[in-house]
Amino acid sequence: MAGLEDILAVILGGGRGTRLFPLTQERSKPAVPMAGKYRLIDIPISNCINSGIIRIAVLTQFNSISLHRHITRTYNFDAFHTGWVQVWAAEQTVANNDWYQGTADAVRKQLLQIRTTKAKYVLILAGDHLYRMDFSKMANFHFEKGADITIATLPVAKEEASRFGILKRDESLRITDFIEKPKDPETLQKYISRADEKKPLLASTGIYLFNIDCLCDLLESNSFDDFGGQVIPAAIRTHNVYGYDFEGFWEDIGTIRSFYDTNLALTSPNSPFDFFDPERPIYTHPRFLPGSTITHSVFENTLLAEGCSIDNAEIFHSVIGLRSQIRCNSMIRDTVMMGADFYEPTDSNSDPNIELGIGRNCSIEGAIIDKNARIGEGTVVKPFPRGTDFNEKNWVVRDGIVVITKNAVIPPGTQIVP
Repeated sequence: MAGLEDILAVILGGGRGTRLFPLTQERSKPAVPMAGKYRLIDIPISNCINSGIIRIAVLTQFNSISLHRHITRTYNFDAFHTGWVQVWAAEQTVANNDWYQGTADAVRKQLLQIRTTKAKYVLILAGDHLYRMDFSKMANFHFEKGADITIATLPVAKEEASRFGILKRDESLRITDFIEKPKDPETLQKYISRADEKKPLLASTGIYLFNIDCLCDLLESNSFDDFGGQVIPAAIRTHNVYGYDFEGFWEDIGTIRSFYDTNLALTSPNSPFDFFDPERPIYTHPRFLPGSTITHSVFENTLLAEGCSIDNAEIFHSVIGLRSQIRCNSMIRDTVMMGADFYEPTDSNSDPNIELGIGRNCSIEGAIIDKNARIGEGTVVKPFPRGTDFNEKNWVVRDGIVVITKNAVIPPGTQIVP
């Protein structure tokens, strides 16, 4: 009988992450901070652990040091468990002298390590999606159907189809066709798989469960670089590929806009994703930080992490990350503040006018403030019109969102406004 112990999870660490730049200037996509205290990689790893899949490999390549550090500090099983979370970095070997060329190529170059685990099934996951999923239910579906490949599918409306790979499924739940990001309304009619008028289409979530023999055959007999655009369409013609229904919240954190909007959505009372689930928690690096101290401040729809110090401030619809320092008479609205990696000593020799965090009398709106930023007194930040993109020395604008880069120093009185 097949079981969860026969499954190896392989999490793809992502490429250069250009659409998330400058958040990926010094880190890989899965290492980008999320929801004040987590990193994106915590989502797939936590889903695996909560599902009973405890052999997990993370494939990394670009800007991977902080990701490696986070994984090795966070995910350590005790001596009474056989599970592990390992980092499989891209490497040059006698057989391969180039780096990963795509998602499928990354897995191909690690087939030797995958075979060494003796796994019968390989669960392929992305490292930059936000969702909560019980993979054991997907695995049972895979076993019952006798599938070669199972794809987790998400119901979507016709208006959303251009963002996804769309799958056509028959009555037996077998996938019969695939089209990548279709835009033609007439073409979409051929891919309707559900009776639901609001969401008649099925999109691929990029979550794949392969039989090991099928995976090796597809990767070794072809030179495909990408799963979504090449491997899956080819496999549909030659293998038993089934679609498993997933109807929970799922979001690809692939752009600055999606990162910003998803983080701010978490601050609402009816947040689409619940980090408070006691039975299926999202794990992260344990920290020994003091509780946040708040003095004479106003908060509304704010997600506040631990270790912060906030004095006489007004904060609306924002995420305030670990160790954030916000000084008196400042206002923050519609902003994602990632916080800091450290506390600055009181005897620091840094410029006292540009302390770590947000200075006095600042007004920050519609921004993402990366870690360890120093924003001088009296700085004003306002959002730009959607679609606006340009770069400055310590900040950029992406789709109208002002992004203060990591370790940036913004002089007192700076005006970042349209």
